[in-house]
This record gives sequence, C-alpha cells and structure tokens, in this order.
Amino acid sequence: MKLRQFFGTTALTAALAASAPAMAWSLKEAAAPYAGTEIDVVFLLRPGYEAIEAMLPEFEEETGITVNIIKHPYENALGEQVRDFVAGGDLDIALIDLVWIGNFAENEWIVSVDEIMEKYPDIIDPDLDMDDFFPLVLNAFGGWNGTIYGLPFDNYSGLLFYNRCMLEEAGFDGPPETWTDLKDVYGPALTGDGKYAFALQSKRNETQSADSFARVIWPFGGSFLDADFRSNLMSEESQAGLKFRQDLMQYMPDGIVAYDHAETVNAFAQGDVAMITEWSAFYSTVVSPDTSRVADCVEIAPEPVGPAGRKPALGGFSLAVASQAGEAEQAAAWLFIQWATSKANAGEYLERGGVPARQSAYADPALAETYKFIPALVESWQDGVPEFRPRFAEWPEITEIVQEWGTKMMLGEVTTEEGAQEIGERMEAVLEDAGYYSGDKPLAQ
Repeated sequence: MKLRQFFGTTALTAALAASAPAMAWSLKEAAAPYAGTEIDVVFLLRPGYEAIEAMLPEFEEETGITVNIIKHPYENALGEQVRDFVAGGDLDIALIDLVWIGNFAENEWIVSVDEIMEKYPDIIDPDLDMDDFFPLVLNAFGGWNGTIYGLPFDNYSGLLFYNRCMLEEAGFDGPPETWTDLKDVYGPALTGDGKYAFALQSKRNETQSADSFARVIWPFGGSFLDADFRSNLMSEESQAGLKFRQDLMQYMPDGIVAYDHAETVNAFAQGDVAMITEWSAFYSTVVSPDTSRVADCVEIAPEPVGPAGRKPALGGFSLAVASQAGEAEQAAAWLFIQWATSKANAGEYLERGGVPARQSAYADPALAETYKFIPALVESWQDGVPEFRPRFAEWPEITEIVQEWGTKMMLGEVTTEEGAQEIGERMEAVLEDAGYYSGDKPLAQ
C-alpha cells in the first residue's frame, strides 16, 4: 500500500471490523470457497519456519487449504525463487529477504497489499490491524518505494549477546554501552588464555556484507551511498567504522574471516567468546542447555552505540502473494500469510521459537522474563536503518563486491581506503548500468 494511503487502508480494515456484526468474519468461512486449493511457498531451515510449520495443521484443518513447503538453505532461496518467477512456475507465495524486496517489486513478481484488499475484500480479516506491526519493520521488510507488498515474517534485529559470568569475573557489572568501550575497555580485559572478548561473524558471503561490513559503518555515521547514490565509503565516517573493525580484530579469535553464524554462535555457546552481535533468531540456541555450555550466564542487550547513535543490524523476511498465482491460489496465499502473521497467533509463534513483528505480542511484561531478548529487540526496532543494506534489485551483484573487498581489508591485503575505493568504483558502475544516474530508475533503496 502506498505510504500516503497507509492510514486510509488501515482505516478500511478498522471500518470493516466496526461495521461487521460480532463474530461475522471467520477464517473458516472466508476460506470456504478455496477449500481444496494447494499453495506452494519456500521456507528456510531456521527456527521461525519450524515454528509456523508446527502450527500449520491447525490452518489446514480450519481452511481446507494445503500449504506445500519447499525447504532451502538461505543461500539457495533467492535463486530458486527467481528461476521460478522468471519461468512462470508454481510458487504462490514469495519469501522476501529485506534486500530482495526491490528486485521482487520492480519485476512485478508480487502483488501489493492494496491490490489484495481491493480484489479479495471478503478474505480480509477485520483484525488484520496493520498499525500493530512495528512501523520500521513493516516498511523495511514489506515496503518498496512507498508501497507495501508483504507482511513481516521471521524478523530479527542484531543484538548483543554477552556472557554475564565472564564479564563479572573481569570486573564488569554489565555490557559495554558503546562500541569504543567494547574495544578499548572490555577487549583487553576479556582476551587471553584462549578466550576472546568478541567475535564478529565475517565469512565471505552475505555474512561479510551484512553482519560485518554494514554493522560497523552505520554506527560511526557512514553508509554505502550518499543522497545522489554515489559511494559514501570514502567518507570520514565510513572509514572510521572500517578502521575500527580492523582494530577490534585483535580481540577476536584467529581466523574470524572464516566465521559464519554457526561458528560465532558456537564459540559463544562454548564459553570461548564473551560477546557477540548476532540475530535474535539465535536466542534459543544459546540459552538451551542442550546446545550451550553457558546457558545460565547468557544475557541480552541492544547493540552498542556509536558516534552516530545505535544503528543495529536489521534482518528478516516478509511474505507476499505471487502475481503468477491463479486467483484461487492468490486468495489462499493471502489467507495463509494473514494467518501466519496475525496478532492471534503471534504469542504461540513466539513460544515456538519464532520472532513476530507484532507490537501487541510483546506487550506482556512477563514475557521479558521468559524471553530475555524482548526488551533489546523492541528497542532496536525503534532506531534501525531500513537501507542497512540497500534493498534495490542490484544488491545481489553489489554484495559480491563488498564480500570480496571487505574480506581483503580484514586480511590486511588492502587498506580500508584501497578497499573502499575499489568497492565504490565497482558499485557505481553497477548502478550506472542499471540506470540510476541517467534517471531511468528512481533513487530508491
């Protein structure tokens, strides 16, 4: 939905609820015309997807709709979906990473929420309540260039996981508030005898771009691009962040450039690393005695503050109706998306290991005692940057450039200036070929 129409659409759903008799709308009755319909969707091998899959029998029994789940690791999910959409294949729902939304929207592979509401008014839940989604999350994960296409699903923020026991033994009564303190104060005190203060997952894949490179430029006031879509990586602020990363490496495990999420989370869970900045989705791993030796010592805080403020990493997905789907499949797809992201199911989804984007899901103060990540997550979703990684269609090509030269920086093969210059020139060449500088494409990211 267009942002200028957002409140109008929200008002529409409110009006539907107000004008309808009590209990007039039900999922079962709305789905009745589509009973027997099968829909296909790609899921990842992650806890949030396992959570909704465990809840799925309830949806299928209530609606008569069958949801066929095709599982892929993250690395394959984009390519598999693109091939399907280009070929006019079988997928009825698009699973959209934060940085894929521009690609999916500009190629018209997905249907806007406005269009769904107009085309299928009888299947819109009066309690949809778009205002209940965290605004940052809804716009970052489901929106593109002023239009909402998808509803947030399996969303997370970067958080600081810290080992309270290790910090207390070193004389600290809490985590570092700033990135500078993490390096200059906590780093020396927590590194030694085979233990390290920090681990920053930096493997040469999307992890290098999103979890390492982007994580250090934004808090220091940097960014990938300036307002004119020219590289901003040579700015004083971006360079400060990249140089900070180089200095911080002395307090990280050797070979950190080979660490992906699994290695980083495991190092923390085994007690070898005192702090990591990781996605909230890994919470269940580090607090379970089955997978963590330090479960009783785990605490969670927002990512540290930099000179430009707290600019936490944003990650996650949205679910959108595929334009290639038939009418029955589109309606069934929307019913599933609406159900999976609903206020009514958010609590159970959270308890099963998912991370809902519903503000109402976190309203109960008692939840914070059970799920320690909640206060930090809610705080992070106030001040994140939607373009933490540019969300336009060219990101898959640009991220490979960042991965290559970001890794070379960390290995000392090039200076931060040399690496940033190389990334900037190559990034601008991609954007020029795409038509951003000629005016053929809007400067939207």
